[in-house]
Amino acid sequence: MTDILATLYPWVKALHVVSVIAWMAGLFYLPRLYVYHAEQVQTGQVPAEDLFRTMERRLLQAIMNPALVATWLFGLMLVFTPGIVDWTAVWPWAKAAAVLGMTWFHHWLGLRRKDFLAGRNQRSGRTYRMMNEVPTVLMLVIVFAVIVKF
Repeated sequence: MTDILATLYPWVKALHVVSVIAWMAGLFYLPRLYVYHAEQVQTGQVPAEDLFRTMERRLLQAIMNPALVATWLFGLMLVFTPGIVDWTAVWPWAKAAAVLGMTWFHHWLGLRRKDFLAGRNQRSGRTYRMMNEVPTVLMLVIVFAVIVKF
């Protein structure tokens, strides 16, 4: 099995990068949709709310969820490729923690979508603006951990 992973390494790495890009795009955009959704609901624009619900559902279900699964699948394949990860170093642990944080954030966004659907969103546009910074910070940790290998 490890021989196959070593042979497929460049392809798996490329697919991992593509998956991460798709996932990150959604993680950056969905909180921004929530900002607009929360602020439009406060103004009472019901047709806008229906549009936001559709956009949020499609982004989460058609792009973000498959990208999350693909990112984890290809990432785990990379982890199990011989000679790729030095678990005695700090960087893989930092990356792992940041990826877990990113996964938590993804699920937090999914829970917020359920709040909007049920009409019980209690968070303001400002809260979603602040939370929109979470994936940026986690992305920085991941990129510097992998590239600099501290």
